[in-house]
Amino acid sequence: MTTKYETGDVITGKVTGIQAYGAFVALDDQTQGLVHISEIKHGFVKDINEFLSVGDEVKVKVLNVDEAKGKISLSIRATEEAPKQQQEPKKPRRQGTVKTEDTGNEGFNTLKDKLQEWIDQSERNDLIKK
Repeated sequence: MTTKYETGDVITGKVTGIQAYGAFVALDDQTQGLVHISEIKHGFVKDINEFLSVGDEVKVKVLNVDEAKGKISLSIRATEEAPKQQQEPKKPRRQGTVKTEDTGNEGFNTLKDKLQEWIDQSERNDLIKK
């Protein structure tokens, strides 16, 4: 494959086929490349058919030319400006509260607190079994 396309070139092509993994774009009469689904647009693309149809003219950027395999990787999203991400307002963090008054067996106990309780229980069980 002797190609006149180089990495970084921006070209207008025509969509010639759509598969689940990407869209084939004809760059000229003899050359076509693939726009992978991840290169269709910024953001998540579940179904390429929602964004492209066979026959659409699209502006693409050449990402890679593999002459040995005869493949050209293209990107539509590389020709578009990335949308500015809107930062969501930060949610206030909930502060945990610690109960110090209640010494009942409910709630969280550290291992140190539980260790003595377990020792006492095992001693009582030993006395019962005798």
